[in-house]
Amino acid sequence: MPELPVEESWNPEELDRAILAFEKIQEELNYKQAQESLRASIDRIDLTKEEQAGLESQIDRLTAMLDKLENSVVEIAVFGMVGRGKSSVLNALIGKEVFQVGPLHGVTRTVENVNWQLSYESIPGSDRDLKRITISGSGNYQIQLIDTPGIDEVDGETREALARQVAQQVDLILFIIAGDLTKVEYNALSQLREVGKPMLLAFNKIDQYPEADRLAIYHKIRDERVRSLLSPDEIVTIAASPLVVQAVKRADGSLKMVRRRGKPQIESLKQKILEILHREGKSLVAINTMLYADEVNQQLVQRKMEIRGSAADRLIWKGVTLKAVAIALNPVTFIDLFTGAAIDVATILALSRLYGIPMTQKSALDLLQKIGVSMGGISASQILAYLGLGSLKSLLGIAVPITGGGSLAPYLSVAITQAAVAGVFSYAIGQVTKTYLANGASWGPEGPKTVVKNILDSLDEASILSRIKSELSAKLTQKNS
Repeated sequence: MPELPVEESWNPEELDRAILAFEKIQEELNYKQAQESLRASIDRIDLTKEEQAGLESQIDRLTAMLDKLENSVVEIAVFGMVGRGKSSVLNALIGKEVFQVGPLHGVTRTVENVNWQLSYESIPGSDRDLKRITISGSGNYQIQLIDTPGIDEVDGETREALARQVAQQVDLILFIIAGDLTKVEYNALSQLREVGKPMLLAFNKIDQYPEADRLAIYHKIRDERVRSLLSPDEIVTIAASPLVVQAVKRADGSLKMVRRRGKPQIESLKQKILEILHREGKSLVAINTMLYADEVNQQLVQRKMEIRGSAADRLIWKGVTLKAVAIALNPVTFIDLFTGAAIDVATILALSRLYGIPMTQKSALDLLQKIGVSMGGISASQILAYLGLGSLKSLLGIAVPITGGGSLAPYLSVAITQAAVAGVFSYAIGQVTKTYLANGASWGPEGPKTVVKNILDSLDEASILSRIKSELSAKLTQKNS
């Protein structure tokens, strides 16, 4: 009897390698997409000099973020109080005395291979000088270590603003302590945690504590102080610049004990950083870059909305008035609908030119249809009222010659009401279009229905309706006088 083939067993290590390979491919695709998205965002910036005033540093930062993506730079910011050994930790990480011990300002960049090479530059857009180091590492990425002033060097408000400014742009946060947390440290740690970036807490100067005291402090920090902020895996103990006692022979042959700097005990911190970078380095860069870019884009859109908004509102109101007059004077309902749509399309095209986004007549009509669909039931009642008033207006218009002008007053009243209803609808379309174009012809993450609903909820229809009726009455009275 022939032997049955033996089914080959699947090696768990091969499965792990296959999963890791897939994750790396996905990571590269996400990274590439982030590059393309940021490049497109920069290309879409069309602000005038007036609109860019005060936002120059943010725009420059976008370009710097693109450079960061293209060079695979991981930014790590280091925070801590004065005297906690923050600069010693930085020196230990790079293996050179780049930072003098104590509070520092300025900017330093170093590039590491096997041997470290140092160069210097400044970080644009910083209110205070920051010290920065760049390390080239495996995995085709660079690590930038950014030093910040001691959190107790500046007042609380400035400290919070600086911490948020730096933390929002970096990919990983290191917080250095040298014993049990103070209230200032805990508050700063909590604020940094709110930014939502990966964080490591380094308990430095452990060489200065007896082992029992060191363990007691560590457990207190881990189990009580930061339990709601950090996991145990995010806490490491180090001695960046340990003091060791050595016996030195005097001239007379006797021995004396002296304290000297020993070899840094910082491998646990290095290992944690490398683990994070190996596991999710590029993903961190891509995500944080896009989050920052989105924040800057919101600022640019807000500025564009503020400055171009007034001009856009004038365009919208001009279209509303023209549409209201045309509908009020036209006795045929079908022609009303056609004329109203044509004026809405013309308004959309005018707004697109104002916001510098080219649109064809077809794309403007498509946008008008999409806005109408997004309005859904919100606009259904207005359309029904509009059609009902149009039919009544047509009947009254036909009756004018029969009644010898007796039905003219009711005709004008119905015409003004119908035109006002259409005007409110047109005004809403204009406001939705303005928001859409100001966002770079994009609905944003919320989608068209949410954008439309938010705008409609913010409109004071009664006030708009009253204004349209008032202006329309004045125009029609002038025409009939």
